[in-house]
Amino acid sequence: MTQQESTGAVADAALEREVAEMIVSALNLEIAAEAIDATAPLFGDEGLGLDSIDILEVALVVSKRYGFQLKADSEDNFRIFASLRQLAGHIAANRSK
Repeated sequence: MTQQESTGAVADAALEREVAEMIVSALNLEIAAEAIDATAPLFGDEGLGLDSIDILEVALVVSKRYGFQLKADSEDNFRIFASLRQLAGHIAANRSK
């Protein structure tokens, strides 16, 4: 692994932690942010088990905190919200703040 890849991996892990903490706080979840599996599904019966209302709440907080909109009707939402890692990656690629 190169120095740049190593730095990127650390930054990715830090952003994943930050996003996990944001989700726990925004939704008042009774789970520690560190307990969220970065690759587990965010919604549905598996993983974190969020519903569509929870996802809308998260999208609102993401737009305020990171300066870009997540649109409710976007076909990419299933991919974006597939996991904490996917959401953090999308934020890293699109954030303006």
